Amino acid sequence: MAFTEKYLCTHGPIEVAGRKVKRYHIVPVSAEIEDGVQKAAYDMLPRLLPAPDGEAPPASFVVLHRGSDIGAYLCAYSWVWGNVIECRTAAAGVPFLCCPDEDPERFAELARPWIGCVWELPPLGHERSAWVRHVLAPDEPDLPGYLADLLPEGKTGGAE
Repeated sequence: MAFTEKYLCTHGPIEVAGRKVKRYHIVPVSAEIEDGVQKAAYDMLPRLLPAPDGEAPPASFVVLHRGSDIGAYLCAYSWVWGNVIECRTAAAGVPFLCCPDEDPERFAELARPWIGCVWELPPLGHERSAWVRHVLAPDEPDLPGYLADLLPEGKTGGAE
């Protein structure tokens, strides 16, 4: 399987199910994910987010990835228990992953313990550092600072 570089773009945070959610999109080229796929993904998102636990500020980040095939993938990473990331994922258009059909707008939650593919993982390191910088290290958590601290847009990165 050959590696092809993809592009990461950011979108402003939204509030879903009582959580502030930072958003990253991954696309095969520097284009936007289709409106219908975005709507379907964000309609699915509440099912992937845990209720706020009172321990961590209610924050999450998502990666919506439009595959180079027909598939679309949604990874929801939520901060819980103060310093732990919970991950829940969904996919659309990939029958191999138990999706009902090849419709990239029909998401199904995945039961597999996957946390993301090579293109979806770059935000993880950044988000860990941003959480420490804005939530764990200061005397008082700075949730707005965390929400504003995004991985810069650009290529997802190869084997550097």
